[in-house]
Amino acid sequence: MKTQYLDGFELAGFVTRTKNVDEMDPAKAKIGNLWQQFYGEAGALLQPESKVCGVYSNYESDASGEFDVIAGADVLIGQAISGVEAITVQPGRYLVFSGEGEMPGVVIALWGQIWHYFNESDCPHQRAYQTDFEYYKGESQVEIYIGIR
Repeated sequence: MKTQYLDGFELAGFVTRTKNVDEMDPAKAKIGNLWQQFYGEAGALLQPESKVCGVYSNYESDASGEFDVIAGADVLIGQAISGVEAITVQPGRYLVFSGEGEMPGVVIALWGQIWHYFNESDCPHQRAYQTDFEYYKGESQVEIYIGIR
């Protein structure tokens, strides 16, 4: 885990609104279907250098409330694809958690580490709940950026 300051950047992609408790129930989970839609409808536009991210925003409250998820990429900005929305990842300080392994298991495990870290009584950081994102660096590498105050 490392701390990093990021300038804001834009992505575009497909969006859904969900909450963590629903994502634990296969009958209510939406994020997996969102990624299927992303790769099904926009996958052909991706290049090896494309920045592919899952962006979390519009938090209702904290990790227990609803939030938006955008499965997106930089190459989709300005594309005329039905249902694609743009988002700006907010500039600021982020904690970066890295993982490598089989998807989506590595992402799920990394989110578990993140929740555990922020639930520790002596955690030195506080989440901002503005924008957080998963950056897919490769087929088996991911970095999750959590905005902090």
